[in-house]
Amino acid sequence: MSNDIRIKKGLDIKLKGKAEKTVEQAIISNYCTVRPEDFHGTIPKLIAKEGTQVKAGGILFHDKSNEAIKFVSPVSGKVIEVVRGPKRRIDAIKIEADKTQDYQDYGKFDLDTASPEAIKAHLLASGCWPFVKQRPYDVIANPNKLPKAIFISGYASAPLAADLDFTLQGKETELQEAITALGKLTEGKVHVSVGKTSNSPLAGLSGIMLHKVSGPHPSGNVGTQINKIDPINKGETVWTVNPQDLVIIGELLLTGKFNAERVVALAGSSIEKPRYFKTLIGSEVSTMVYDKGIAKDANARIISGNVLSGKHIKPDGALDYYSNVISVIPEGDDYEFFGWNKPVFNKISTSRALTFSWLNPKKEYDLNTNTNGEHRAFVVTGGYEEVFPLDIYPMQVLKACMYKDLDEMEALGMYEVAPEDFALTEFICVSKQPHQKIIREGLDLMLKEIG
Repeated sequence: MSNDIRIKKGLDIKLKGKAEKTVEQAIISNYCTVRPEDFHGTIPKLIAKEGTQVKAGGILFHDKSNEAIKFVSPVSGKVIEVVRGPKRRIDAIKIEADKTQDYQDYGKFDLDTASPEAIKAHLLASGCWPFVKQRPYDVIANPNKLPKAIFISGYASAPLAADLDFTLQGKETELQEAITALGKLTEGKVHVSVGKTSNSPLAGLSGIMLHKVSGPHPSGNVGTQINKIDPINKGETVWTVNPQDLVIIGELLLTGKFNAERVVALAGSSIEKPRYFKTLIGSEVSTMVYDKGIAKDANARIISGNVLSGKHIKPDGALDYYSNVISVIPEGDDYEFFGWNKPVFNKISTSRALTFSWLNPKKEYDLNTNTNGEHRAFVVTGGYEEVFPLDIYPMQVLKACMYKDLDEMEALGMYEVAPEDFALTEFICVSKQPHQKIIREGLDLMLKEIG
């Protein structure tokens, strides 16, 4: 099999406001917030209660269903608030950061002599295990199941995504250490994908199967790459890790410190000077967004993640645990008079009905959050298949999830997908159906009923 992956189906959404390749140190955040909702399917059991002093890498909570999976603090400081929701659900843990950071010392780890069980135990104890996710179900990996392969996507094709070739520069040592450790946890291969014309630090690592990817979004999605390289069958498991999370894992193995540093892209048409920031997981986004970013009274939406699958956060919100981009675009709360009945030149569309984006494929657009329509019943247009490169029927999968037919969901390939794989079909959906929410609920049902 060729190591080149060429995707033909998909859609590149070119937006204004791509981050310039300059890195600045973000204003040091006074507070750090960890939200258990970032770890889908986890029921938190609190360890660090209000008033507890924690070190960076100190345990905040563990998973109630598997106490071995621990979640740690990105900073050292004092737990000042545990935000609770309905039925005393833990919604957030807020930490007031110390001026001088104090790290929990997990000790340097000798990979040469370590067994797979010892590596796994070290990653679990140090709080690095939540960075390892699994398919099926797109949740934190079950440490008791052996994966048939591990997949890492070093190519970001989503709109305004952070350039991984840039953000990973100089991190080759940490990346190699993490890859070596993960390689011992599977009997299969560690598949790493990079852009066909990229100069990624991942490409020079040893112990990997390298793949070069080209084509429109979602070619950079790890789900697309799994489907083209080694599809998942019933009873099989694969693990996935984000490249910047590999750096944290590698640094912990080398130094014994949990360093939750992120290079984050601040991007979007509402940003005056799009660029990269060096910050920490859970930091306040206001330390980046309002520093030569947007005016405080601007009518904009702040998204932790990319514009297709990211999470809407408030101006006083925090960077979530897995994101490496903050997207800021105009809020779409205005409506065009007879907008449906006149030629459109300033929006992107896969349809040629009164829209002309196909005439200028390289044009960058200043799009807002307006859905340009209301929720209605599914309309069969054949459009989903044009932007969905997986060997799966998207419409049929969505409907099977909606009427909760587990046998049909299995037969149609639900084991392979994650909500982000349906972000593009949701974007072009004329029925304005919430595809990612439908898939997430379907996966949750399968996890509960099938496991």
